[in-house]
Amino acid sequence: MKTVRDIAAARKVLAEWRDRQLSVALVPTMGNLHPGHLSLLQIAAEYAERVVATIFVNPMQFDKQDEVTRYPRTFKEDREKLNALGVDVLFCPDTSVIYPHGTELTTRVELPGLTEILCGAHRPGHFTGVTTVVTKLFNILQPDVAVFGEKDYQQLHVLRRVTEDLNMPVRIVAGRTIRESDGLAMSSRNHYLSAAERERAPQLHGTLMHTAKQLISGDRDFSRLERSATLKLRNAGFKPEYVRILASDLGGPEQSAVSDLIVLAAAWLGEARLLDNMILRNLMHDAPHASAR
Repeated sequence: MKTVRDIAAARKVLAEWRDRQLSVALVPTMGNLHPGHLSLLQIAAEYAERVVATIFVNPMQFDKQDEVTRYPRTFKEDREKLNALGVDVLFCPDTSVIYPHGTELTTRVELPGLTEILCGAHRPGHFTGVTTVVTKLFNILQPDVAVFGEKDYQQLHVLRRVTEDLNMPVRIVAGRTIRESDGLAMSSRNHYLSAAERERAPQLHGTLMHTAKQLISGDRDFSRLERSATLKLRNAGFKPEYVRILASDLGGPEQSAVSDLIVLAAAWLGEARLLDNMILRNLMHDAPHASAR
């Protein structure tokens, strides 16, 4: 695996691949890699002949500077995992490479509407940071395919819209959420959980699973189901930011078939902000194996 830190070096490698007409898949990450990230890289290898991973802790998508500083950095271990997986190139630029004029004065990519609900309502500017850095990575690396996880469902949907709106020739592929054996969605932020909080954390997934099963059974009282799930999380010691039932396009669920619904939640547990969702078409497809946690 080749490690590159500047744009010119990355583009040189990509140009050589293009000359050989090799397809390229990209998996952007902020490092601290876990099996969820690695599953996205395995998907990428199915869609293209060459795979590029990025490690860049993007300051633009954090609410507070101390969150950037505290974000776990495990570069040596991450590089070993990527190398073992057969990734072709690791692009790990410094902040000054991505934002040569600083984050405050950089050109921004903004998407109204979709970025102002759910996580966007609680983290102003977060998605502008995401869409800006991903657009820059697409411009630098020019992949044919990019793979993102379904755990960050709003992010996935936002990036699909931005790619479509800006006519970028990149296919966005979704990877299923990878979970611990007790149902907790794998996340770099799980690192912030204490031992006691880690024991309680799977109740987020269990609550979403219970809500999804009520929807599948025919309950369409969306507001009551959202309130019930929120209360259940509060009683379990979480501080919920939201629990919402929406259509898969993040619009209203009222006219949607049950298979097109998704239950989404974000909640704090101690110092960890946990994000999860239950996509009902996935649950219904996996029904013989699905069980409440």
